[in-house]
Order: sequence, then C-alpha cells, then structure tokens
Amino acid sequence: MLNIAEIIRQMLLLAGYMNLNEAFPEPLPKQEEERLILLLCEKGDEQARNKLIEHNLRLVSHIAKKYINTGEDLDELITIGSIGLVKAISTFRPEKGALSAYASRCIENEIRMYLRQERRRILAETSLEEPVGRDSDGNEVTVGDRLSSDDDDVQESAFLLIFREKLKDAMDSVLDDRERKVIELRYSLCGSGNLAQREVASLLGVSRSYISRIEKRALKKLNDYMENVH
Repeated sequence: MLNIAEIIRQMLLLAGYMNLNEAFPEPLPKQEEERLILLLCEKGDEQARNKLIEHNLRLVSHIAKKYINTGEDLDELITIGSIGLVKAISTFRPEKGALSAYASRCIENEIRMYLRQERRRILAETSLEEPVGRDSDGNEVTVGDRLSSDDDDVQESAFLLIFREKLKDAMDSVLDDRERKVIELRYSLCGSGNLAQREVASLLGVSRSYISRIEKRALKKLNDYMENVH
C-alpha cells in the first residue's frame, strides 16, 4: 500500500499538467513503455516510474470524464483518479497483462471508492454514530470510528517523516497562508484527514472552484521549489 508521502509526491508531479494551458503527455510507444516497465520492476527506477505516470495521465482524464455526471468537479475526479494511477504503476507487473487495462481498473476503482465514500459522508454527515459496517471481531464500526482510525505503519514511517520535513520547508518557503492551509487540509498534513475540495471550500467559506485554483497554484509552487532544491 502506498503511503501518503508517495501520493503527495506524485500529486506534485501531476500539478505541472493541471494548468489550463497545458495538455497531458501523449501515451508512450509500446516498446518504450515496455522498457520503462522493466526498469521499474527490476530496478525500482524512480525516473521510469515518473515517466510511466506522466504518460498515462491522459488515461486518467479520459476515465474521469465518464463520471462528470455525478456532480463532482472534474479536477477533483482527475486528482482522485491520479491516486489510482500512482497505485497502478507502483504495483504493476508484466504478468498482469497490459498496463493500460490494469491502470484503467485501478483508476476506476479509486474514483468509484471516492464516490461511494462521498455518498456515505453526505448521508451520515449529521451523525458520527452512523454505522458503516463491522470490524474483524464483529463489532459495529461507525463513521466516527473510520474518521479517527490511523495506519500506524504509514504514520510512523521514517520515509514519511523525512518527506514531511522537506515538504514543510518548501511550504514555509513558497506558500502564503491561504495556500498552506489548503494543502494541509487536502493532504492530511494537520491531522484533519484528506478533505475533498468541497469540504475545504465549506470550511474556509469560499467556492470549490476557488479552492481548486489555490491548490493547483500551491502544488505548482511546491513542485518547482522541490525540483530546484533537490
């Protein structure tokens, strides 16, 4: 399972292609894709991973547009779908078939899971005691339980701690107060959970489109800063 630091790092990569005037890269030629897959699978090559992600972002956009009639913002769907893409690239192996087919399933699964969670949130938002299932011991699990649960392995990861320190330095250096708040709320950097753009907008008393613009601008600043520093 990917930790939050890896997802944030790939969201910074994604930010460079989420501006209005920039198109997602074209898909890779089959031979080049196969070469990068081998580099990633055999050597864990980070550049190969990033290139595979970049050149499959168009697939994310294509799939996200299928769910636009759900009422969700397209940018939000692309962001969620991109998390599915990151997971797909990180777990793919040649024996699983075609990368595009495997990635499509992961992207759709991530978007559908998000939409299900959103529906549950809307239905249960007036009561944290709303039951949403049972744990392995058969005990009833409520919305409040889900919101307060933590993945100890992720939270205590040395990599995560180091990455957060680097990210904090970048945020201190290039973000204004509003940009910093949005990134903290969106990517669970202040103990609040990963909030949807709609939730952040409601919390800050602004429109979701405004939050989307702030998030893009902030991620682009962080991406540029971390690329220059590292």
